[in-house]
Amino acid sequence: MATFIDRYPFEAKVVRYTFAVSFLFLALGAIGGMIQALHRTGYLRFIGDITDGSYYTVLTSHGVFLVIFFTVFFLVGIFTWAVTKELDRELGNPRLTKYWVTSMTVGAILTSVAIIGGFSDSVPMSADVLFTFYAPMGAHVLFYLGLTIFITGSWVAGYDWFKTWWDWKKENEGKRIPLMTFMVLTTMLMWYLGTIGVAVEVLFFLIPFSLGLVSEVNPLLTRTLFWFFGHMVVYFWLMPVYLLWYNVLPKLAGGRLFSDPLARVVFILFLLLSVPVGIHHQYVDPGIPEGFKFMMMTNTMFLLLPSLLTAFTVVASIEHGARQRGGTGYFGWLRTLPWGNPAFSGMALAGLMFAAGGFSGMINAGMNINYLVHNTFWVPGHFHLTVGTAVALTFMAGTYWLLPQITGKRLAAKKAAAVQPFLWFVGMTFMSNAMHRAGLFGMPRRTSEPQYEGFDYEPAFGTVAEIDAQVVGGGILLTLSTFLFLYVVVRTWMGTRVSADGGDEIIDDEIPPALSGPEDSPRVLDNLKLWTAIAILLVILAYALPIAHIASQGLYEGSEYFPMLLEVLTA
Repeated sequence: MATFIDRYPFEAKVVRYTFAVSFLFLALGAIGGMIQALHRTGYLRFIGDITDGSYYTVLTSHGVFLVIFFTVFFLVGIFTWAVTKELDRELGNPRLTKYWVTSMTVGAILTSVAIIGGFSDSVPMSADVLFTFYAPMGAHVLFYLGLTIFITGSWVAGYDWFKTWWDWKKENEGKRIPLMTFMVLTTMLMWYLGTIGVAVEVLFFLIPFSLGLVSEVNPLLTRTLFWFFGHMVVYFWLMPVYLLWYNVLPKLAGGRLFSDPLARVVFILFLLLSVPVGIHHQYVDPGIPEGFKFMMMTNTMFLLLPSLLTAFTVVASIEHGARQRGGTGYFGWLRTLPWGNPAFSGMALAGLMFAAGGFSGMINAGMNINYLVHNTFWVPGHFHLTVGTAVALTFMAGTYWLLPQITGKRLAAKKAAAVQPFLWFVGMTFMSNAMHRAGLFGMPRRTSEPQYEGFDYEPAFGTVAEIDAQVVGGGILLTLSTFLFLYVVVRTWMGTRVSADGGDEIIDDEIPPALSGPEDSPRVLDNLKLWTAIAILLVILAYALPIAHIASQGLYEGSEYFPMLLEVLTA
């Protein structure tokens, strides 16, 4: 049986390239994270802090490199694999594919140059605005231009996958959209809708602000436009994770997906609900009436539904596989699962950690409780469980399964690979636990100094020194785990290619059909136009009044250029 690289050599090359870039940013981001942990705890300081901004350059690089470039480059790789494999056809236009790959690469380079420029006083640029880039903080225009080119490239990638599906549909009239392709398409529809906010923020406000065309922009409006995008992007990271959990994880457990219809419902719910929730990041912002904040809180609570459906479906699928392997009893079946397989153990441990992140996320979503932890170390503790483990660890685990398919080489250093997910799990347990506890007694985030001047923290139990030790110890384990993963990847990449005839000796890449297939669900679930229209309507209902209210306070200051431009456009 020929493997993916034999059937689709061009697409395999694209996946290899995007994975390689993704892992490069993973390495750079991990180094930045370790530097932060050592600096904030005082164990080792070799960069500047608030006096020269070096700490915030590291903090920005850690966030942007990991939560934008590492995640999205991996996403476009796995989505290319999923659409190509499932539809059993090559991408429609190689020149189009090369265009979006090049655009994303150029955008990432430009943004990275702007960030790294912050380390040198002789370079007239910096971008110490963190991942949450909005006014009144400003970055060099190269930072914003790079992000614009990068996101535009991702839009073209989505069109590439849609076009491949449209071509397949012409030859398969009446057939349901295959599940992985359905997941890719709904994810991209959500991305197109959710990136409208950040596109408006960057093009109409931040780029003119950085060029000096205006001296001031409405900071609350740019914050609101950013968070229009900023919470949706969490699910953009999670959708490829769910693709792996729903399709690959049950196979690795020895079974098959429990319900194809439930998986489709989950992705439709994310398309509908992921965008009209962003103001829950702005509970403490003045200028947004409390009624709008309450509405966003309610919308956010509805997002628990697809997560709970996922927990039920994935666990049921894993249990089915375990019982197929001979597992018995209420919990005894857990022992029969392939915990020595790093692809399985990594995804399973990531799912367990995501459940913990979901509980802390419920605290963040509630208005009255959020006030206690807002902008404290609790928040990084939460998203290190979600994007930092559910996403990152699943991507690493998925790589162990996918790498032989796209390289034609057997997975190397299998013992190291088997240890790596558990090392990550233990490290994140220590670090996230310490972050949550520190947040509960008020330790701030986004600061180079963890304590306010002249103020000592008094934890309800333990000591600050013990919490610092957990942060550093966890960070060291996470860094070791990251580079152990990269070691396995490099060793595999440099291995010997197996002949096409021996493809079945590398890996069985066939995914079995679900126990309950698409025929058990109404065809309306595949009506992407309907669900997109409803999603747009929900966004308008949620955001039209808040944005109109904020915009009524004024858009720009210090220039006649944009008022004149607006008059021309609205004439």
